[in-house]
Amino acid sequence: MILSDKDIKEALKKGNISIEPLLDAELQIQPSSVDLRLGNEFRLFKYVEMPFIDPRNKAETSSEITELRSIKDDERFIVHPGDFLLGTTLEYVKVPDDMVARLEGRSSMGRLGLIIHSTAGYIDPGFEGKITLEISNLGKMPVALYAKMRICQIVFEKMTSPAERPYGINRDSKYQKQEHPEESKISQDKEFKNLK
Repeated sequence: MILSDKDIKEALKKGNISIEPLLDAELQIQPSSVDLRLGNEFRLFKYVEMPFIDPRNKAETSSEITELRSIKDDERFIVHPGDFLLGTTLEYVKVPDDMVARLEGRSSMGRLGLIIHSTAGYIDPGFEGKITLEISNLGKMPVALYAKMRICQIVFEKMTSPAERPYGINRDSKYQKQEHPEESKISQDKEFKNLK
C-alpha cells in the first residue's frame, strides 16, 4: 500500500518517517511521494586511470577510483552525455521497520535525458542516511545541475508486518547512516570475502 500525501504528512508529524531538512513541505510533498533535492557533493570515476572495475578488488571499488567534488549552492555542475557519476540527496531520510521506500526520477529530469538511479531505487526498512544517486546522462546534450534543486522523488509503501531484521540491525549494512555519495562496497560482500 503506497502512502498518499495525507499519510505522508501524518507519518512525518508522528515521526514514523523522517526527511530532514524538508525545506518546503508544500512544494515537495506530492500526491503519493516526496520530492528530494540534490546535495552539493558528487563522486566522479577516474575512468582514464583504470582499465576496468573488478568487484572483488576493494581498491577498484573504493575511493581510489573515484574523487569527491563539491559545488557551492549557486554553482552549476555539468553532466555530459554518457557520463555516470554518484550524487546524493540533500535530505537525510529514515525509513521505519514496517515500510519500504522507492526512489524514482522526476519526469522533468527524465525529459532532459537524465537518469537518477541506474538500479538502486529500493530502500530497505530500517535504512537511514542520505540517498546516493546514480546519475547518467542518456541524452546528446550536457545538462546543468544545481544543489537544492528537486531531482527525484521518494515513495513509501507499508509492509504487511515490520521486518524481523531491518537494514542496519545485525546485518552487513554497508551504507547505513551515509552522509556523502558512497562508492560501491561490493568487495565487502560475503561471497567475495570467502574467495579471498
